[in-house]
Amino acid sequence: MAPKQKIDAQRGVVAVEFSMVLMLFLIIAVGVIELARAMYLYNTLEMVTQRAASLAANTDFRDAAAMDAVRQKAIFRSSAGALMLGAPITDAHVRIDYLALTYAGTPAMAEIPAAALPACTANNRITCMKDPYDASCIRFVRARICDPAVTATCNHVQYQTLFSLVSLPLSLPNATAIINAETLGATLGAAPCP
Repeated sequence: MAPKQKIDAQRGVVAVEFSMVLMLFLIIAVGVIELARAMYLYNTLEMVTQRAASLAANTDFRDAAAMDAVRQKAIFRSSAGALMLGAPITDAHVRIDYLALTYAGTPAMAEIPAAALPACTANNRITCMKDPYDASCIRFVRARICDPAVTATCNHVQYQTLFSLVSLPLSLPNATAIINAETLGATLGAAPCP
């Protein structure tokens, strides 16, 4: 083999080796980025539910626009949309429920159906003053991250990767926060509603 052919053959080997190392490096880099993003989402979703529950505890539950604003603020936005670097999570994934504290031998939290919620915040205060264990007395606010396509239950949301080349079979956690109901948007001296 002539020296020129030998040099050309070595260049070809170097190019193949470089492409293999580059592919391995890119796979590892993309994997690290996806893993870091998954960890970011796991931690951020906990914070989102805490913010949503805290804001909802002081917002009128009958005001749809105010509740939409609560969901948007919870995901660090001022309008409808997705959580930054958190696709597919949007404000629609933030579910807010109101809980009563019932007592049948032992205290237990029970979700209050939307139809059984008090007509206004003043009525909730009156109901709770009469009987704090009434099934329609809002005592707690719960915020969760749920799949908005399923309304009957709170299903996990599938993790969506940044890069379509990588597929991670992860479900995002059903992050949940429960806090005491505070004002629920009631104003001082508000009269009961019919």
